[in-house]
Amino acid sequence: MDFTVSEELTSVKDLARQIFTDFTADDKLRAIEQQEQRFDPGLWQAMAEAGLLGLDIEQAHGGTDLGFFALSALCEEAGRTVAPAPVVPVLVSAAATLRRYGRARQKEAWLTGIATGELQLSAALEEYANDDPARPAASAAQTDSGYAISGTKICVSRATTARRILLSARCGEELVVALVDPEAAGITLTPQTVTSGETLHQLAMNAVQVPDEDIVAVGNKALRAMHWAQQATRTALCAMTVGLTDKMMRMTGSYTTEREQFGRPIATFQAVSHRVADCYIDVECLRLVTEQAASLLDQGRPAGEATLIAKIWCGDTAHRVSQASQHCHGGTGVDRDYPLHRYCLQARQIEMSLGNSARLSAQLGSRIAAEYLATASQS
Repeated sequence: MDFTVSEELTSVKDLARQIFTDFTADDKLRAIEQQEQRFDPGLWQAMAEAGLLGLDIEQAHGGTDLGFFALSALCEEAGRTVAPAPVVPVLVSAAATLRRYGRARQKEAWLTGIATGELQLSAALEEYANDDPARPAASAAQTDSGYAISGTKICVSRATTARRILLSARCGEELVVALVDPEAAGITLTPQTVTSGETLHQLAMNAVQVPDEDIVAVGNKALRAMHWAQQATRTALCAMTVGLTDKMMRMTGSYTTEREQFGRPIATFQAVSHRVADCYIDVECLRLVTEQAASLLDQGRPAGEATLIAKIWCGDTAHRVSQASQHCHGGTGVDRDYPLHRYCLQARQIEMSLGNSARLSAQLGSRIAAEYLATASQS
């Protein structure tokens, strides 16, 4: 099997890295961090002009149609610079799901604008940190012209600027996936400051009217859509963590070769070199399982178990590499004038999003046990 990265994908990664690097100087990030919405419109437009917003959007809708694997590579580069760009909620959770499960007129209405950077969609998936996608907390009641949705979603990104928010609700025994207008009557947005320092929003809905044209899917198709959205978002967060932890590891390696103690660089101390070596092993293992999950999703193959394994590695790697980096940096690591702190905070945010390692390990174990018992009962 050929594991060589294609020249096209290499070019995408190089281009993304260059653009992110140009827009993420330390002083610029500090200024953006003072804003409620950590978003750089100049960066977003530069990504649009370079074709990066349309990596997983069909050419008919203004994209380049390179697929989900290329989009996961973009997420990695965004993590490497802690770029103030909503790559995961807009391009993965919302646009990539809509591409695969939306109606033709919805794709035409929204995906073209996303690819050009003219508009954004977001998604509300955080409830799936602990819940089955088949049983969302929100409920829906059918009306003559669509559905009325009630319930609460938490930690919604870009809720005040997105044109629509993709979310699910339960209508009797059926699942409904809808594009909800955040400015519609019956919606209340409450700011939530999360670990990374970013301001997200709680979305409370009281009989919000959603017309039929904004209903993405109902029934089994809706269930498949939300399972895919969950798996793709987890994988994208894993890819972002590859970039985050790889950069933290390299920052630590650079710092320890310059910091001297007892007349020699601390990188020459065995305890320090072993910790950085362990970080390298963690990062490369995370890269491997993340690329496996992204490849399966890109090919449209079952990826449930692969995404669970990747997210488990993601949480453990984020935790261990952050801890080792801070330890090796000493007091410098917690100095907010030094960039390491924002990587650690973002890594912690991702570690606890859409399921932590302990909970997902239990889910994976239950899944394996159920498959074993089913096989044993047939033999």
